[in-house]
Amino acid sequence: MCPATRTALMMSTESAPAAQSAPAALWRDGWYRFARQLPSPNYGQRPSATRVDLVVIHAISLPPGAYGGDAVQRLFTNQLDWGEHPYYKTIEGLQVSSHFFIRRTGELWQFVSCQDRAWHAGVSHYRGRANCNDDSIGIELEGLEGESFADTQYETLASLGAALLQSYPIQHIAGHEDVAHGRKFDPGAGFDWARLQQGLGCDSRVLPGRTGLA
Repeated sequence: MCPATRTALMMSTESAPAAQSAPAALWRDGWYRFARQLPSPNYGQRPSATRVDLVVIHAISLPPGAYGGDAVQRLFTNQLDWGEHPYYKTIEGLQVSSHFFIRRTGELWQFVSCQDRAWHAGVSHYRGRANCNDDSIGIELEGLEGESFADTQYETLASLGAALLQSYPIQHIAGHEDVAHGRKFDPGAGFDWARLQQGLGCDSRVLPGRTGLA
């Protein structure tokens, strides 16, 4: 058992009834027990018989490079004041969401049930399939593309990733830059894919195209 999966299992049984299975303790209708829930209206149903086997990792900060506010939460719930900052005028009217958002502090938020289709990947194509929103789970990290991320974010990402690997048939973990090649560039060079692999104890085949992974 990989370290992150062991941690997720331990967390799931801290206050759960003994008869309750680990996945049931971790999830309720696609909502993760250890995330703060803030439902977004920006979601839809997945196509029938969809196999959710991809995780897409993003980076986001609003305005770019500013951390600690609530602008990301307001964006994902259509509450952002477009006149609040000049940058917001460039994205005015945008309706997007992600399943998860991990702050610099490691705090985890969830906006869309993993059973549903969040609007995070946009025009995308990966492993021979288009429309990656259909069969993926999106995780946003508070940060700036190309810059580094906090230790606490990797810790939360490892625990969340282990829970996803335990409960969904995840076969691939990719960056937004991988599924929207040439259009998006996050999480960028500052994201440590080897650290993620080590935290999850995953085979490198789950992280295709990443050099230097065992």
